[in-house]
Parts: sequence; structure tokens; C-alpha cells
Amino acid sequence: MRSKTQYVCQQCGAASPKWIGRCPSCQQWNTFVEERVTAAATDAPPSWDSTPIRFTDITGIETPRVSSGITEFDRVLGGGVVAGALTLLGGDPGVGKSTLMLDVASHLAESSVVLYASGEESAHQIKLRGERLSIRTTDLHIYAEMSVERILRAAEHLNAKAVIIDSIQTTFSEKLEMAPGSIGQVREIASQLLFWTKKNHVPVFLIGHITKDGAIAGPKALEHIVDTVLYFEGPRQHPHRVVRTIKNRFGPAHEIGIFEMASNGLKPVEKPSALFLSQTEALKPGSVVLCSMEGSRPLLIEIQALVSRTHFGTPRRLATGLDPQRLALVAAVLEKRVGVNLWDQDIYLNVAGGLEVEEPAADLAIAGAILSSLFNRPADASTVIFGEVGLGGEIRPAMFPEIRLKEAATLGFKRGIVPSQSATAELHSAMETIRVRDLREAQEAMFA
Repeated sequence: MRSKTQYVCQQCGAASPKWIGRCPSCQQWNTFVEERVTAAATDAPPSWDSTPIRFTDITGIETPRVSSGITEFDRVLGGGVVAGALTLLGGDPGVGKSTLMLDVASHLAESSVVLYASGEESAHQIKLRGERLSIRTTDLHIYAEMSVERILRAAEHLNAKAVIIDSIQTTFSEKLEMAPGSIGQVREIASQLLFWTKKNHVPVFLIGHITKDGAIAGPKALEHIVDTVLYFEGPRQHPHRVVRTIKNRFGPAHEIGIFEMASNGLKPVEKPSALFLSQTEALKPGSVVLCSMEGSRPLLIEIQALVSRTHFGTPRRLATGLDPQRLALVAAVLEKRVGVNLWDQDIYLNVAGGLEVEEPAADLAIAGAILSSLFNRPADASTVIFGEVGLGGEIRPAMFPEIRLKEAATLGFKRGIVPSQSATAELHSAMETIRVRDLREAQEAMFA
């Protein structure tokens, strides 16, 4: 085979025949690395469907699922593990990716053979973690190997029904002469695993590293190749961890699963809303309760605001767990439409528990927390708030209001301040619902 040398950007995968200081594609500096490329063989292996099939002749539309034994992990996968699915799990170092996947492997091994291949730890190190997790199954096989060809041969020899690779950045293909973790190696390994898992209908889980920007290391095409992309998040200062679905070909995206880090591993959280609410009977001024939708799951979250007079020429707008631009927008709408003076006030916003909230339905809770802190008037502890705020001060509808109110009623909340939905919207009958059309009505309802 002929071989040649080219320079490949380790951020975006752009190739160049010579070294370049700045990548013309992603604009990053000093990311080009020399790689040896071997010409591909002409006898490429056939894919899992070697001949075209008429659409009406395709059978087996219903995709069977196997429970992983962990309810929160089944939730983010869309109901369970799908045969032939290629799943990528990424997260910060030390967040618990290997611990979670070893726990998943032990549950899957209770009914079938599972191969756990690790290029980062020895079998003895994995054994120590497994003893901490109280793993006793005999069908879990540990393989300390970095070659993807050897891993797949071992999986076929064991007739494994699930394969876990930790991690894709330490695995390499013997077909290429590049270093493990390079763009070419990651792309080649992902392609081989994709063909193998579709051909054998065996689920494969990949653990991926995270770059300093918070994205999975390797080419962006890696996330397009796999069927499911999961991000494992969680602040170091809090015991809970969140698994978030970014992409899922077999279920809904943007689902989350919540775990709690304990001394004996990760434990699913049955009532996650209790993690993000105060344990006191009454709320302090500046705190309101938001019912947020994360995927199909409603979560009750406490939004806290602190408004104090500024000592600088320009007031500060700081937000933790929320978009700071959203905070600035809501503060500007409050000044213009409600008539409160915030031009000389610093505003600090926080989501209790360290959770990240992205949906626009949090706007009304942000406004309520700011007004509560500004006037030093506490909100009712049994009231839940949600709704999107427009630039004209109007309260726009939020998705799934009935699911939000049902969750709030289950946790003992008595009243809900909700957007003025259409007359046909059926809300939860067990709660008192106050429909508001703009911020002035919301302010009156909140402090009535």
C-alpha cells in the first residue's frame, strides 16, 4: 500500500498538505499535527445491507429494547438499550463515566455476556472499582486492550451481547499508523464499530473525553456517526450528576437522568425535585420556585436573585445556571414595562443545586425573583411559576403546562402562576391556577 503524509487539524479534522499555524476552518492556532495516511484497500468490506431492499419489504420496524437495570439510564436512552445501537458518552475527567458504565455493564451481564474493554485502566484497577460497586456477576469480561480489531475479535469469540469501550481516544486501529486519539484514528474506529454493531445487532457503548471547550474530543463527525450522544455533567461541589441526551435516533432528545454520587457508586435519584428545593417551610425574599421541563421530565427548581445597590458606574448582571443574556433581557423588560428602577442595582441570579436551566419558560421565575428581592417581599412557598416573557412585557405560553402543574401538585404545591393559555387548555384541577397575560398581572398575583 502507498502511504503519504498530511497535516490534520486536531480540533475540526481539516487536512492540509503542509503545516499551517492557524486552521482556516475552525480558526484555532497550532492544531495541525503530521499524520501518516495509508491508501485504502480497493476490496472494502460490505456494509450490513449489501443489496437494496424495497421499502414495503422491510420488516422489524419495532425496535426491541433491553433494560439496563438502571431506571435513570433507561430514561435517557428512550426506554432501554437498543440492539445494534452505537452510543457515545462524554464527560469531564473524574465525573464518573467509567463508574456509570461499569455499573451498566454489571446489570446487563446478569442476563447475557458483556465485554468491557479498557485502554486506560488495567484489569486489577477495574476489579477494585467493581468491588466498591459490589459486582458479583460472572458473565462480565474485562479486557485491557487498545486495538479495536482485537476487541471485536474477542467480542465475537465470547458471543458478547454488549460491548463497552473505555475510551475511544485511547483505542487505535492497526490499519493506520497514527497515534491513538488522533482525528484519523477516531474516525476509523467509529466507522469500524458502526459497521460491526449494525451487522451483529450488538449494542456498543463508547466513552469519550471532553475538550476544554466542553465538547467531545475528536472530529465533530463522530457525533454524527453514532446513534446516541450522552453528556455526563455535574458540578464537583454537589453530589448529584446529570446524564443529558443530546442526540438519540431511537427516542426523544434532551432527556435527563439524575444520579447521586455515593461511596459505593452512582445511585439513581427517585425524586430529583427534592435536590433543587429548599428544605425550609418558607422562602426567603428573592427566591421563587420554577417548574422546568427537561426533555419529558418536569423538575421543580428554586431560582434565587439578589438585588443590591451598585457601587460602580455600570451595574453588574451575573447569573449561575442561567444564560446571563437572558437575565439582562428580563431586567430591561422589567424597567421598561413594569417601571421598576434597576439601572443602579446589581443583580445576581442563581439556580439552587447547580443545575443548568436553558428553556425560555424560566423568564417569569427570573422576573419574580428579581421583584421579590428588590421589594424585599417573599413569595408564597406553595406557589410555582413558569412562563416566557416577551419584549413587550407579555407572558407567552409554555409547553406542557398540565405536566408541570401535575408534578407541582404531587409535591404539595397549592397554587400556580401560569401564562394565559388558550381556553381549551386543560390544566391540573387540584391546584389553583392564576392565568396572567403580562408582567404587571404576574406581579399582582405573586404578591397578593
